[in-house]
Parts: sequence; structure tokens; C-alpha cells
Amino acid sequence: MRDEDAQYERPRRRTRPRTKDRPDYSDAVVAVVTTVDRGRYTLLFDEGTVVTAMKSRPLGRQGVVVGDEVRVVGDVSGQPGSLARIVEVRDRRTVLRRSADDDDPIERVVVANADQLVIVTALADPPPRPGLIDRCLVAAYDAGMDPAVCLTKVDLAPADEIVAQLEPLEVRTVTTRQDGDLEPLRDLLRDRTSVLIGHSGVGKSTLVNALVPDAHRTTSHVNEVTGRGRHTSTSAMILPLPFGGRIVDTPGFRSFGLAHVDIERILRAFADLNTAARDCPRGCTHLAGEPECALDVAAANGEIDPARLQSFRRIMASRSLADEY
Repeated sequence: MRDEDAQYERPRRRTRPRTKDRPDYSDAVVAVVTTVDRGRYTLLFDEGTVVTAMKSRPLGRQGVVVGDEVRVVGDVSGQPGSLARIVEVRDRRTVLRRSADDDDPIERVVVANADQLVIVTALADPPPRPGLIDRCLVAAYDAGMDPAVCLTKVDLAPADEIVAQLEPLEVRTVTTRQDGDLEPLRDLLRDRTSVLIGHSGVGKSTLVNALVPDAHRTTSHVNEVTGRGRHTSTSAMILPLPFGGRIVDTPGFRSFGLAHVDIERILRAFADLNTAARDCPRGCTHLAGEPECALDVAAANGEIDPARLQSFRRIMASRSLADEY
């Protein structure tokens, strides 16, 4: 190459030699993800420090969701302008999932590591939707979470019918009324991490503001024409409870698909039914009308409660019934 041509040669990349040594992050500290907003994560430490973080490059496309326990390095002071890095996502104990609809194979993780799903449903204005309650129950059992139901506006309509439907499933229920005593609900939530879920207008944000006075969640009214409320929570958020525990306030979903649900995984939440189902033929769906289902034999012989079996089949049948928020 001529010397005069050297000036036109493409410069070589100057990179440091690769090394097999990787940081061990021995100084990383553990926090909980409380909100996610466009690539920025709000983290809460045990001592109450709130930190903003980003995901480190080695995590690649690994998802980080509200409720995740993560290991963090960098500036964890929580001072304005500080930014930490998430370097590891710990194994999740529970995962609440949904799909866009029942034909969508793509799962979306809503919340991680919660131990209770509280389905908030109004008894009137808007009217209750039992099919939606059943679908949320299925999602709770699939996630490995304990389900519960909070029935609001009990001053407008009785709760007896819905309570009776849930009784065979042993689902805990509480009722609330406007300006009423919330102590039963506090007892349900105390010292647990609970996800509150419900369609618009049922009073979920009102409950959150009453339980956490400084939450300032926006409330809405019910449309008189459609009978539905307007979604006011736009993203999931973890809020510490002043009496112990945490709640996760979730946005209203337009749909709660259950395409990801495995009936055998649901069955394991019902120890008595699961034991009886061991005698079922291979491929049995355990639903009503299934030939040679051992659950029918067990119910006829008094080994399981027929009402409990009927309730189990009702919630499982809800998987094929589209129900929008």
C-alpha cells in the first residue's frame, strides 16, 4: 500500500480483549420492583428506600415485572437523579399470568411473587359478572395464589347468591359498603402480598385510597348508558399497607384470557378432587359429560362433595366463555 493511500484506509476498531471473567456482583442488594414505566423500574428496599433502576445489558430480553425480587448494584441511595442497575431476577414463587384472549398463545405476566388474588366485584352499579369472577379464580389457582373475593356496594344489593356460589370452593369473601367498616378487609390483607383485580367502576381505587391514604389513586364513575366504569389505574403498582403487608393495584384489563391454563395444574389446588382424579382415564378433561371420569364416581360414592365438584367444573368451563372487563 502506498503511503499516500494510508489516509483513506478504514481505521481499525480499538476494543479491549474479551475476558472470561465476569463480575460476581457480591455487593448487590435485594429489592422489590414496585412499578415499571418505559424501561425504568421503581424499586423498594426493606428499609423503605425507593430507587430508580434500569436493566443491565446481560439480562437481555429477560422480563422484569412488578413484584419481582431483584439484585441491584450501582447508586442505591435513592437521591434525585440516581440510577441503579438490575443485574439478576430471583426465581419467582408465584406468577399471575393472562393472555389477550383465549386463542392467544402468548402469556403476559401481570405480577410476580404475590400470594393472594383479591377479586373486587360490585353487587350493583355495575352489576356483578359471575363469569369474570370464575375466570379470575382459575387464574389464581393456576398462579399458585390463594383467591379471595371482595364484594363492594353491599348497601345496594344482597351478597347471598354470590357468597353461596363461592362457598363450595372455600373461597374467603368479605363485603364492604360506602363509608363502612373496612376492618374485615384489613384482616384479609394483613401481612400478605395481595393483588387487587376488578373491572372498572367496582370501587377498587376507592378501596385502595381508604387502605393507603397517601396512595392518591384516581377514581371514576359508572357510565349510565353502558353500565361500565372508566379505567383509572394505568399500570400495576405495589403499595405498602400501613397495618402490614402490601397490595398490588392493577389496571383494568379489556380481556382476561386463559389460553395458558393447564387443567391439571388447577386440579392440584383441590387436594380432594386431585386424589380422586388419579383414577381418571388418560386425557380426561374432568368436565361435565366426560365419559368414565373418576370424579363422578367419587361424588356418587360420597368421597367428594358433589357441590364442590359442580363448582370446580363451573369455573373450569369459564375458560371457554369470553368475558371482557
